[in-house]
Order: sequence, then C-alpha cells, then structure tokens
Amino acid sequence: MTKRRYEVLLVLNTKGKEESANDLIEAIEKQIKAEKVEVEQIQRLEKRQFAYPSQKQTSGFYVNYIVHAEPEQIATLQSKWKLDPVVHLQHYQKLKPAAQAA
Repeated sequence: MTKRRYEVLLVLNTKGKEESANDLIEAIEKQIKAEKVEVEQIQRLEKRQFAYPSQKQTSGFYVNYIVHAEPEQIATLQSKWKLDPVVHLQHYQKLKPAAQAA
C-alpha cells in the first residue's frame, strides 16, 4: 500500500501546562514517528479561545501536522489519541500529493 498525504489538526489541552506546549507538540511528533509515519511539516497555530465551551474547556492549542501515512496508520493514531487526555479534538483530511498541490 502506498502512503498518502494527510493534514492532521489537533487541539491540545494545555490547561495547567502553558509553558510546555512545545513539549506536548514534540511528544505527539514522537508518537507519530513511532507509528512509522513521515512528518512533512508542523504548524503551531497558537492557543485560541473556543466559540463556546467544549467539555468544560474554553480554549486549546491548535497544531497542524502534514504527514505521509497509510490509512491503517491514521486509524491507529486516531484510536490512540481518542484515549489521550492531552488531545482534546482531532481532525484528519486527505490531501493531494505534494507535486499536484502546487
């Protein structure tokens, strides 16, 4: 199976961990690489307020990862992060290959 290009948007729960947002981002990158997923780009989108409270939270730290993975690897990450209290929300989108994106 060939690897596809995905955009992975995560909203991290940094409540009580403001100074360690970069540590959380690096820890998640290590989890991604542990699944043998290639990370193309990481965009730190900063902390943002939610329009309305979500699960008793009013804000989260947005991080966007561009990765190359097989669908099974994405499913593994989804199920792993569903149980992780650090990952508040997650969204995945399949992208066009880099050569066609331009």
